[in-house]
Amino acid sequence: MHEIFFAHPTAVIDEGVIIGEGTSIWHFSHLMKGCNIGNNCVIGQNVFIASAIVLGNNVKVQNNVSLYEGVVCEDDVFLGPSCVFTNVINPRSAVSRKKEFKKTLIKKGATIGANATILCGITIYEYAFIGAGSVVTKNVAAYALVTGNPAKQTGWMSEHGNKLHFNEKGIAVCSSTGQTYYLKNNQVSKM
Repeated sequence: MHEIFFAHPTAVIDEGVIIGEGTSIWHFSHLMKGCNIGNNCVIGQNVFIASAIVLGNNVKVQNNVSLYEGVVCEDDVFLGPSCVFTNVINPRSAVSRKKEFKKTLIKKGATIGANATILCGITIYEYAFIGAGSVVTKNVAAYALVTGNPAKQTGWMSEHGNKLHFNEKGIAVCSSTGQTYYLKNNQVSKM
């Protein structure tokens, strides 16, 4: 039988994992029973993916990332090296909170920078960009650039990953693609 995905021999893939066509899973990664990985994803070295995790198509999970139950990544999401997700607000070793997991939704095209920490129960909207090392404690608007601890919005990003500079009419153009964006009521949309 021809495999539709690549898995390095050291990867551990539990029975019952769904893996899409063209996906690559690298050294020492562990995918638990019940997770669902889309097409053309890249799962880097030493990645842990818990059961019930859903990754859309073309998701890139860089080295040393752990995705715990409650995290959902839509298509084209980038998770930078060693970024961290939580799934309980108030963990205690002696208190079982498995019924209290909070969902974290990462929408299409969003980027999470290296070593960023994402607290549970929030949504990071389309094409948002989380700077390296940031600690995200609340929802992040579509196309927003957030940095720092706690993360605060410091700008806007294009779908191509370039910083947007809006003129007095609320119009910006991506320097790489020429795509035009519009800023109104603190929300960005493509024109």
